[in-house]
Amino acid sequence: MDFKLAALKLTSGQMKDVLTSRSGMTFGGTLFQRAWVQGTLVAEIKKGYFYLDDGTGITELQLSNEHFLRNWKIGMYVMVVGLLVMRTGESPLIRVHKMVDLSGSPDREAMWYLEVIEAYKLFYDLSFEE
Repeated sequence: MDFKLAALKLTSGQMKDVLTSRSGMTFGGTLFQRAWVQGTLVAEIKKGYFYLDDGTGITELQLSNEHFLRNWKIGMYVMVVGLLVMRTGESPLIRVHKMVDLSGSPDREAMWYLEVIEAYKLFYDLSFEE
């Protein structure tokens, strides 16, 4: 994984437009390998696997061994960064290398959507419908 490439702030709904290539993935012409998403843990599929719902869709999370030590619970609002894996006929998967519980942060969800819009306007230079 090339850590020089920034983790792209995405919503689950935007992942359907991600294109895969040998060097990584692109979204709106921006090359990336890691995704940064935020949302609510809605189901534990099996040990170390969760579904995250960000209001635009569902993303599957695969936790690394270091994250097994935390007591992740359904209903937590989390920030996740990791390798995005696009799968045919299934929801996208993120192999998590960073996960933070943001449940105690007021206005966390509203702020996240504003961050995504701002990132696209400032850094990715993509048109973003508000």
